[in-house]
Amino acid sequence: MENLPVHFLYPAELYVSKTPYQVNTILGSCVSVCLFDPTLNIGGINHFMLPYWNGQGLASPKYGNIAIERLSDKMISLGCNKNNLKAKIFGGGEVIETTIVQFHIGQRNIEVARIMLEEMKIPILSSSVGGKLGRKIEFYTSTGDVRQKYVQKTQPTQP
Repeated sequence: MENLPVHFLYPAELYVSKTPYQVNTILGSCVSVCLFDPTLNIGGINHFMLPYWNGQGLASPKYGNIAIERLSDKMISLGCNKNNLKAKIFGGGEVIETTIVQFHIGQRNIEVARIMLEEMKIPILSSSVGGKLGRKIEFYTSTGDVRQKYVQKTQPTQP
């Protein structure tokens, strides 16, 4: 892509821009929902860590149900029509080995993203979710394009 300003998106954040930006983030069990309005060429992305806010403490975009709603609201506040929004979903890898179902955070994050987007009637154009590896993604706000690289697990070195 062209030489765009770059923004690094940390966990529990979201980023929306009317001007072209490349937004980079790294996902393990976290999920990012990328929203794009092809009519206005406005895009936004979130990075959430846990599926649902339990009602205690701050309603932070650390939680999927809050992050997706806030991302959609921010897009609409910039002039997007909700009916024009398209989505892509990334992440949700099970990067921590466990047999305890409650700890399958990646899968639960994927499910909340799909459920909420379906309820909001925002079509999911593509997704790259699940598996055992993390992902590095680059989201382009003015086109909705996403580039992805898998992040390999590394073994700790012995002294």
